[in-house]
Amino acid sequence: MATSPRTTTTAMEALVVTGMAFGMFIVFSVRAVLNNFASAPFSDGALLWMVFMEVTLAAAAIAFLYIRGFAVTTLRPIPTVKGALAGIVLFFVVWLVGQILVTPFAAGQPQQPIDAMVTNARVSLPTIVTMAMVNGTFEEVFLLGFLLRGLRGYGLSIALGITLLIRALCHLYQGPLGTLWIIGFGLTLAVYYIRSSQLWPPVFAHILWDIVPFVFA
Repeated sequence: MATSPRTTTTAMEALVVTGMAFGMFIVFSVRAVLNNFASAPFSDGALLWMVFMEVTLAAAAIAFLYIRGFAVTTLRPIPTVKGALAGIVLFFVVWLVGQILVTPFAAGQPQQPIDAMVTNARVSLPTIVTMAMVNGTFEEVFLLGFLLRGLRGYGLSIALGITLLIRALCHLYQGPLGTLWIIGFGLTLAVYYIRSSQLWPPVFAHILWDIVPFVFA
């Protein structure tokens, strides 16, 4: 008798998919820290390279999960107007949470690496939008849709802690305040997803946040 596709994951599967999807980005992020945050400003070439890598890694990870019998179709965010509106609201909530977390530590701090990378960026709007759509979907599908939901059998605190740790490790290159902001960002999206089980609003909020800083910079 065939078994039905599942939405929970084992520790081994979680480790493999995390390594496939985020391992390279974690290594690059840690390397930036060890090199005193000597990261180059964003460019069209760098962003398009990231898009290519995320699409490739996502395809490999999804193929692995499909072979393992995971319900990969449930990882697909379903765009809706209502979900997009919720994503816009979530975007502003994320901004507010980030400000609350970072402001007490911001006084006297030098410019954070992520601010310099965005301010000095030389990127075109089509590239920014493409990157935002791919990156926002990539991160939230695997962090929320796969890991947070898939590891729920080990306890919500463990599942949430693992996703926040991976998200933070991937963004260490942004500097201490940038990483703190990312933790607030991830926590806010995770709480929403836990309460709603809707993936599209967090994805849309993430897409907006990948676009807006470049536009205002």
